[in-house]
Amino acid sequence: MLTDLLLPMRFPAKRIRAILALALLILSAAPAMAQVNWRMTTEYPENNISGIGLSTFADRVAARTNGFVSVTNAFDNQLKISSGEMPRAALDGRIAGGDAFAGALSGLDPVLSLSTLPFLVQSVDIARAANARARPLYEKALAAHGLKVLYLTIWPATGLWSDRSLAGADDLPKLNLRAYDANSSEVMKAAGANAQFLPMDKALVGLKEHQLNAFLTSGDGGAGRKLWDFLPYFTAINYAMPVSIAFVHSEAFAALPEPTQREVMAAAAETEQSQLALLTHRTSENYARMRDNGVKIAEPAPPSLVAALRTAATGTITAWEAQAGADATAIVEWTKQQ
Repeated sequence: MLTDLLLPMRFPAKRIRAILALALLILSAAPAMAQVNWRMTTEYPENNISGIGLSTFADRVAARTNGFVSVTNAFDNQLKISSGEMPRAALDGRIAGGDAFAGALSGLDPVLSLSTLPFLVQSVDIARAANARARPLYEKALAAHGLKVLYLTIWPATGLWSDRSLAGADDLPKLNLRAYDANSSEVMKAAGANAQFLPMDKALVGLKEHQLNAFLTSGDGGAGRKLWDFLPYFTAINYAMPVSIAFVHSEAFAALPEPTQREVMAAAAETEQSQLALLTHRTSENYARMRDNGVKIAEPAPPSLVAALRTAATGTITAWEAQAGADATAIVEWTKQQ
């Protein structure tokens, strides 16, 4: 075909049009052949802080790579892949990566549940500084399992959603409670609650079937899921400011040309900064939306309730430090001194 097009033609105008058409065909086909698409997921809704992060990352990546890398996001656990299942799903090729609640990844390495340790972090500034110190440990832990960290998202402070007002520590044994990781489950059990660690989708089923009457989660996690339909009370215990970690399969990242890798990581850094900026007003916005939907917010929480939880947390933190190693323990000790 090419030879025929380049042969002398009777009419020069036709020859020029044919050559231009061939050039257009070649140029339009090349980018399509080269494009890379990453499928990423979160078990949280699109308007949740985790979902917002993935949307932001997709936009920044597309802009920085001029569309060479695109990200297709699945929200609200559309793919039926919980945070704890995301690493295996990425390695199996079902997804390129995702934004996973870090506490659910502690089975890979205890350090990944550092941010969910109770009552260590009580402000955005301390959360940011602690996670900056912990980031190399997160990266090392996930790299050992074939995963590349992209960015971190710090969540608003965790509280207790419940079907009743919590007046104090004596109300804890009345709770059938969903905890968000193994550590928080142990703390709540030690404080007297009937607690179990459940991924969000399974916890919502338990809530609708009246097997649960309390959730440990932030206003963000709860508001995004409209927990107020079942749990109209929120007690601001400021349990922790956990993180979720966005990652991609290391092989998918390594397959990109080096200049593109740099642009992807620049997009990730921009996303992390955007998420921090979002956090500044996120709690007040969540509380306003919760109150608009009839949620009664107890802030501050009853002192006897917080005291019981702090006492119950001591053994869990000690056990975690024994497993997590010296570098992780040093971060915890630094945090305690702030």
